[in-house]
Amino acid sequence: MFKTTLTEAQSRIGDFLTDQMARLGDDRIAEGMRYATGGGKRLRGFLALQSAALFDVPVERALYAAGAVECLHAYSLVHDDLPCMDDDDLRRGQPTVHVKWDEATAVLVGDALQTFAFELLSRAEAGTAEMRVQLVNALARASGAEGMVLGQAQDIAAETAGRPLTLEEITALQANKTGRLIEWPALAGAILGEADPAPLRSYARAIGLAFQIADDILDVEGDAETAGKALRKDAEAGKATFVSLLGLEGARTRAHDLVAEADAALQPYGEKAQALRDLAHYIVTRDK
Repeated sequence: MFKTTLTEAQSRIGDFLTDQMARLGDDRIAEGMRYATGGGKRLRGFLALQSAALFDVPVERALYAAGAVECLHAYSLVHDDLPCMDDDDLRRGQPTVHVKWDEATAVLVGDALQTFAFELLSRAEAGTAEMRVQLVNALARASGAEGMVLGQAQDIAAETAGRPLTLEEITALQANKTGRLIEWPALAGAILGEADPAPLRSYARAIGLAFQIADDILDVEGDAETAGKALRKDAEAGKATFVSLLGLEGARTRAHDLVAEADAALQPYGEKAQALRDLAHYIVTRDK
């Protein structure tokens, strides 16, 4: 049932982005934007749709938040794959943007996706004026110097620190680099529903950390072809991960403890939150 719900959401978000990008033409940047947002798990967009559904927000409205976070996430991946960052040639089983075109195109595609995300949130269809301001402000903070970009910078600094990060340090780093863009779509649902965001914030912080722990486990045990990206780079670079610090079984235990925390945070929503509960469990059992 969950896989069907997720697949339907992935398709709907993909169709929405196709429609929204139709006016951009067929130049290299527009083509790169479509390429970078074509596919993937779309878990952040799914989270926006499902958190909004808790408050009976029309899906047509929630799609603007879902599309925005998918564009923002895609931009972060395009830039993260660049030679000056993680230097990856493969993403979602396809050549990364800078490999398919060139580095300058990848930088500009990422820039364009970032600004397009905020354009989507500014549309009248995305919510009331007050909602749109809240959504834009929260996404800017989650993705910028207090959030994802800070996490990226912390990750780069860690590579030159001359010592592996401690568990506390890597938890803080990943809360910014990965967690903030998982937290935002959960909060978007509360903003659109004019509801208390506290339970969804607790839920999202738990699954954000669980997501990264699951990624670290996949990096050790996963199959590169299934994952669609290079694996075991962290170990080769000597970087600290949740697996290197906790061990495989310790990391699995911590991930499942976080899923239990996420489940508990959703109690106020009853059965309406079943898809979000399923998402938490999917995050730690996925193979890519």
